[in-house]
Amino acid sequence: MINWKKTANSYQKDYLNDLKQLIAIDSERDDAHRSEQYPLGPGPAKALKKYLEFGKRDGFKTENLDNTVGYIEYGIGNQTMAIQAHADVMPAGNGWKTNPFKMIEKNGNIYGRGTSDDKGPGLAAYYGLKMLKDHGIKPHCKIRFIIGTDEESDWTGMKHYFDVEPAPNFGFSPDAEFPLINGEKGISSFQIKFGRGGNDNSQLISFHSGLRDNMVPAEATAAVKSNDFKSLSDQFSKFLDHNPIHGETKNDNGQIQFKVNGKAAHGMAPQNGVNAGTYLAKFLNQYVNDNSNFLDFITKFLHLDFLGQHLNLNHHDDTMGDLTINPGIMNFDVKNGGLIVVNIRYPKGIDIQTINSRLNQYANNNAVVKLDNMNPHYVDPKDPVVTKLMHAYRTQTGRNDQPKVVGGGTYARMMSRGVAFGALCSWKTPSTMHQPNEFQPISDLMLAMSIYGQSIYELTK
Repeated sequence: MINWKKTANSYQKDYLNDLKQLIAIDSERDDAHRSEQYPLGPGPAKALKKYLEFGKRDGFKTENLDNTVGYIEYGIGNQTMAIQAHADVMPAGNGWKTNPFKMIEKNGNIYGRGTSDDKGPGLAAYYGLKMLKDHGIKPHCKIRFIIGTDEESDWTGMKHYFDVEPAPNFGFSPDAEFPLINGEKGISSFQIKFGRGGNDNSQLISFHSGLRDNMVPAEATAAVKSNDFKSLSDQFSKFLDHNPIHGETKNDNGQIQFKVNGKAAHGMAPQNGVNAGTYLAKFLNQYVNDNSNFLDFITKFLHLDFLGQHLNLNHHDDTMGDLTINPGIMNFDVKNGGLIVVNIRYPKGIDIQTINSRLNQYANNNAVVKLDNMNPHYVDPKDPVVTKLMHAYRTQTGRNDQPKVVGGGTYARMMSRGVAFGALCSWKTPSTMHQPNEFQPISDLMLAMSIYGQSIYELTK
């Protein structure tokens, strides 16, 4: 039998060298530079190719499917176990103390975009698979390590895989946290549009907040037409003093420029962030006319209402928890009007049609358009996929944690018997996914690698 932890530790130097190469690639989906060769932009394809280079180097069979998804294969059999990781990352954003695309080791941690989501965990799972091959262990089924390239947006790559390849029978995604996630809430995003409403007496010139709908916006800016800079600036200072945000103003030829800094967080848990956009909208709504209901809608229905109560969306399921709502993108300009994109995570017991109907009801005459949707996903805790992974986890950690349900969404939901499994050691390391200064302790990643090695073995022996 393999000594999983000893083997993982022996791989540490090589693993960190490989991860350093992956982190150096800015693999954010880049539609502005998409082409026939690079449907999601050159960055995601470059990161995919780097993974496949590792696979070829280590003697695995590899396949690149149109620069959107690829796989590394080991073993043969009628059934296929999948490990689903992703090579793309969220936009880096501001607030980093280091270069987000240069992996930095400090005090036992590694910093960089993707160290936690999902290059660090994905590569740890790849090395778990490598353990079996290096030790000559032949699995009793086919194993595919599948790499998607736009998990943080539309899942184009992984959907393409399921279109052109047979669906895996079971597996896991190393794209969350330990111990194990056997349930994921439904995920949907809605776009709410606001007309400009005529701009003769509109004071709001522009408003911008948010990079992605599944991130809590850490920054917000606005330009306001006003000759009363001192009064508004004084009121803004008082507002900052009484709220958990930072900000500044400046006078620019009859326009007042506002900037607010909050705290980024993953959109599945908006209560963990400080939404700069809704705070700025709340302040401006007291003093500024936008002539479109944009600021008023954010203030009345979205600010600090993580459960959607003001939109009559609040819903709780005893197994899957509460519905949550994150206003991730809020933009306005006086010529074109406003746009809000909300990201909703919902449990069993409420459907997308109900959510859509209620949003439209409260948005009045503003158009509400559903952008995408994934239904809730749940795997029975007694399924062997769950019990075998939990056995490996408990054996190596000595902990008796139970599987859980979260608001996040991983590729695992694309398999009827798919679960999310690590790599964040949530009992001792905070999540920095989708945040500046993203990091993971090296020791956590080595533990994850060890758990993954045993887990893959247990699932395929």
